[in-house]
Amino acid sequence: MKLQQFFRLLQINHVLSKHRLDDIIQATHLIRPLRYLSYLSPYRLTHSNKIPRGERIRLALQELGPIFVKFGQLLSTRRDLLPHDIAGALVKLQDQVAPFSNEEALALIQQTYGQESIDHYFAHIDEHPLASASIAQVHAAQLVDGSDVILKLVRPNIEKTIKHDVGLLYTIAGLAERYWSEGKRLRPTEVVAELEKNLFDELDMLREAASASQLKRNFEGTDLLYVPDINWQLTKPKLLVQERVYGIPIGDIDALKAANVNLERLAEIGVEIFFTQIFKHSFFHADMHPGNIMVDATDPENPKYVAIDFGIMGTLAHDDQRYLADNFLAFFNHDYQRVAELHIESGWVPADTRLDEFESAIRSVCEPIFAKPLKEISFGQLLLRLFQTARRFNMEVQPQLVLLQKTLLNIEGLGRQLYPDLDLWQTAKPILEQWMKERMSVGAAIKTLQKEAPNWIHTLPALPRLLHDFSVKAQEGKLNMQLSPKDLDKIQQEIRRASQRNLTAITGSAFVIGAAVIAGMEGYSAFHLAGIPILSWGLGIWGGFLLFSSFNKR
Repeated sequence: MKLQQFFRLLQINHVLSKHRLDDIIQATHLIRPLRYLSYLSPYRLTHSNKIPRGERIRLALQELGPIFVKFGQLLSTRRDLLPHDIAGALVKLQDQVAPFSNEEALALIQQTYGQESIDHYFAHIDEHPLASASIAQVHAAQLVDGSDVILKLVRPNIEKTIKHDVGLLYTIAGLAERYWSEGKRLRPTEVVAELEKNLFDELDMLREAASASQLKRNFEGTDLLYVPDINWQLTKPKLLVQERVYGIPIGDIDALKAANVNLERLAEIGVEIFFTQIFKHSFFHADMHPGNIMVDATDPENPKYVAIDFGIMGTLAHDDQRYLADNFLAFFNHDYQRVAELHIESGWVPADTRLDEFESAIRSVCEPIFAKPLKEISFGQLLLRLFQTARRFNMEVQPQLVLLQKTLLNIEGLGRQLYPDLDLWQTAKPILEQWMKERMSVGAAIKTLQKEAPNWIHTLPALPRLLHDFSVKAQEGKLNMQLSPKDLDKIQQEIRRASQRNLTAITGSAFVIGAAVIAGMEGYSAFHLAGIPILSWGLGIWGGFLLFSSFNKR
């Protein structure tokens, strides 16, 4: 451990002692050796532990910096897992972190625009911030043309604090991987790397502006979510300027009820937005805590979500998206064998895992949650039980899914606050089924083929020769490949699945593809089509059979 990181541990111990959080010091293994220093702290004489514990925890997290504030924000959405007093205090971390001064804010704005006076752009900038969070601070303003906007300023010198804390987390993760029996499987270093990437992404206001624009395009033509417009002319790397929007904070349940908002419908829309982002757009808002969401109650029976912060966005690779969709549907249909198969196929658990044992373990965890309203289901407890079960089968943590898991927890927290009786499964299942139907339809396949058709025009004529050369080298043993053990496991799985396919199906698929490609040639001239002799289709199929035969002989 570096000296700087050791001093950071001392600082953490100091802050916890200052706020009289002695129980946390005793429970934290990394800090426990320093607990004796807390007994010498003058704060034990000057600071009372009679202040509500939730408030003391909130102040400590706020003082420790953005990473700890982010942790507190996540906890604040899980009222079902925390005592009421602590959850209520942590809600303030969503948009009530101690602000920096107005003078400093104006100086930062002026510094952003260099020599040009900010009066050239802004008729007025409010002194008091609308919100102050861990990474940035928000001020209301008015442009010289009279438009209302908000200014989001990155906190000064925040990069230095984040670097120090991330460095400490890497040290802890490295120690965990080295000395903890579960360290290798849980891949804490990769998880910290994912957190580091997301934190530093939040510091780039141009990236956030681009994310807002993308999200707005994704929901054009729907009444589910409104995203404010970005003023690209005035937005800079450390300053975001966007349209000011109005609405009821989604955490203000009393105000929503006073506006006669249909809370059941509002909760269902939240679930629909989440699954639409994941499975239709592969691009999702990954920081949906109540401080970042408002509600447009113009039509109380059909309320609209209004997003106001886009610092943390997530994406999913096609393979992860498909496996998640298949897993969700298998869960909804109680098909635990399919869930087990998908985990093995994806490589999330080792290929030699016994399918029947894994299926039985999954069933024992998941079966109790069905046919219950959301208020009786704790996804936090479910994830914990799945986590414990996964140990038996050496299932690795997937760092690329950490943001998705966090967002799912946020959605559950919002759902519990809005409409505790919401059946998340019943709301989500039709959305997933429709997505699967669209992705697996003949129309979707033809669209994909049409999209790829221009590339195939140049590739198909040479395909028979390439297949022939490849098969000859395979027969002569002249192919050189470098494969990792994980790659070999995947190839073995693919071979097992391929051996179950019928040659008739392969031949039929070849002709279907040929027909679809020809159908996708709509808009191409006869001159283009002449570049693909019909003979090449037959040779391509012949080459495929030759390759198939060469591997069967080996």
